[in-house]
Amino acid sequence: MLHEQPFQPSAQGRSGARDECGVFAVYAPGEDAATLCYYGLYALQHRGQESAGIAVSDGTHILVTKEMGLVNQVFDPQRLAGITGHLGIGHVRYSTTGASTWDNAQPAFKVTATGGSIALGHNGNLVNTVDLARELGPPGDAGSDVARQCDTDSELLAALLARDADTSLEESIVRTCGLVRGAFSLVVMDSDTVYGVRDAHGVRPLVIGRLPRGGYVMASETEALDIVGAHLVREVEPGEVVAIDEHGLRSRRWADPTPAFCSFEYVYLARPDHRTAETSVYAARREMGRLLADTAPVEADLVIPVPECGTAAASGYAEASGIPYAEGLVKNRYVGRTFIQPSQS
Repeated sequence: MLHEQPFQPSAQGRSGARDECGVFAVYAPGEDAATLCYYGLYALQHRGQESAGIAVSDGTHILVTKEMGLVNQVFDPQRLAGITGHLGIGHVRYSTTGASTWDNAQPAFKVTATGGSIALGHNGNLVNTVDLARELGPPGDAGSDVARQCDTDSELLAALLARDADTSLEESIVRTCGLVRGAFSLVVMDSDTVYGVRDAHGVRPLVIGRLPRGGYVMASETEALDIVGAHLVREVEPGEVVAIDEHGLRSRRWADPTPAFCSFEYVYLARPDHRTAETSVYAARREMGRLLADTAPVEADLVIPVPECGTAAASGYAEASGIPYAEGLVKNRYVGRTFIQPSQS
């Protein structure tokens, strides 16, 4: 079966399946949303190292700040002090569609058909962007012009959410998600509410945490909850949209769930201390090593991990096989994740 291809990246872009980004959201009256987003993104830095951005609202309007670079390069205390509000979303990008440029950094920002504004952070990759672009209008239509200006599937999602003048943002999310095919975890906000959404398969992770003094956060991984002092409540379920505002947390189904996790999250993408409903990433990697020792036994002097992701698996292999474990390869911990650099050079 032939499938329409997603947006083609520019000459600076990259081909292949890449959908690793980190997203964070907070609704916490009385708290500094920008600083909470900063720490959350800092914990998620391994999920994207090309750009970082934060959108914050004080209940009346949204201010977006984003730049190319790491979280601590983009934001400092002075910049954070100028971003005030009690709700916000954040994003660290590992480019999937579209070039690694400032224009494609997130959160994506759009003015709505009613004159309001929304911001969106997206972790995932869509496979029917051609059809989605058609939803914005036929050739020559104003909506079609908007679609042509979208260089990423994330920008296209934001444009679709902003187009509806006859309904609330929540209803627009439900309507738009029903049109989308692919992997997506979204954090979306308007001036007074934050939303978290997962696709019906739950391919990309998204969890909910509760702050000690009230309010909620959502993040791609649980270590982003830990760093801001939030305790894990639960995962956003596949096919669920969660809304958080002054009335608390509410949720609804936009699709029947058909769970299908991404094994690469356990193998490589996620930090070892990320916790899921079933296990932790560290425990899963150790178990992979134990299973490998049973299915692929060898005679050897040492089990040596390739850091960092191979460390837990190697310890599990050594334990199950009885072969001594030792570190024979050393990684420079001050170098970023080379796998997710934007070019081969």
